Amino acid sequence: MARLLQDTSKLHPSQWHTANKMQHASTESQKSRSECVIAESWRLVDEIEKTTQKTQSDVNKKLEQRREEIKFWEQELDNKMEQIVHETEILLTFKNRLERALEGCKEPLVIAQKCLLYRQRRVGIDLVHDEVEQELVKEVEVLQGIIALLGRTLEQTNEQIRQNRSAKYNLEMDLKDKFTALTIDDYCASLTNDTPHIIYADNAMKLEGNFVSPEEWIDFSNINVEKADKQRNNSLALKALIHGILSQTANDMRKQCEMVNTAFRNRVKEVKDAKHKLETLLAMVMDETASQEKNIAALKKAIADKEGPVKVAQTRLEARNHRPNVELCYDTVHSSLMNEVKEITKNIQRRDALAQAQTELKGLSRRQLSLEEEIKVKENTLYIDEVLCMQMRESVYINNY
Repeated sequence: MARLLQDTSKLHPSQWHTANKMQHASTESQKSRSECVIAESWRLVDEIEKTTQKTQSDVNKKLEQRREEIKFWEQELDNKMEQIVHETEILLTFKNRLERALEGCKEPLVIAQKCLLYRQRRVGIDLVHDEVEQELVKEVEVLQGIIALLGRTLEQTNEQIRQNRSAKYNLEMDLKDKFTALTIDDYCASLTNDTPHIIYADNAMKLEGNFVSPEEWIDFSNINVEKADKQRNNSLALKALIHGILSQTANDMRKQCEMVNTAFRNRVKEVKDAKHKLETLLAMVMDETASQEKNIAALKKAIADKEGPVKVAQTRLEARNHRPNVELCYDTVHSSLMNEVKEITKNIQRRDALAQAQTELKGLSRRQLSLEEEIKVKENTLYIDEVLCMQMRESVYINNY
């Protein structure tokens, strides 16, 4: 019994009470710290929520501002494009007037030149440099000068139309990009926190592509607008110039035509010779066209003949792709088949000879059309020279194009 009372492995009651107090104190301390963490967490949650809402609201406002900016520039670009299209359409009518005026100068010039040639055949005392010949020489000079002037003006008009279309293209591309950007921003503006299918985009923060600054963005459209304005102003000035030229040249031609009152015979033999040469060339071109068509057919057949081998090789490759397990080996057969397909495909795609032949055929076709048109011109000229003569000269009328 004495040993039992003196057992040192047992704790004293005071230690037991002390341990309980420590557990209580530790628990209270832990509870207090936990409550602080919870309170701080709620404070952070509330702060983050307010910050997030404010940030999102700011973004929504900026997004709306951006949409309005894009709409503004869309309207600006659209207005400029309407203007440049309108001016181009008008300029096309002026171009047509120039072309008709240029075409209208050819016949009077031919008539005047043929008259001079005819009067060169005069003999004896009648072979004089009289007033009629003087006026005919003057008419040739006037017509040649007008043709040169109209030709230069037509070139200038074609260039201006090209510039207008270039400006219109730039406006169209800018409008197209802005339409796409506005569509995207409209979609972004429609998104809310409750929108279905919104996702995390891990790569969204990466700045990929060629980003530009807002100033550069504005400058880009400004430049397109300024170019369109410049070309529109150039078109307006050119229209006034063309109108003046057409009016003045018509008056000059009419005045000179009225001063020439004579008849002539043209260079019938020379025109017939020219017509015969053109017909000979036309026959040559048509023969060459037939030969080239046969050549193209042969080339196409040679290309088509390669379809069988490539189909065989590709079928073999497809079949060998179904070999099981380890048998699916990239062996020499498979390598050879791959090379065969690549080689045949490459050879099929080498259509240089066919393309060249087709280009030549088109060239021959254009040459045929050109020759046929020129032959018609010569036939018309012969009709004028041999049949109409003075009647044609008296019937010449200078139009106000």
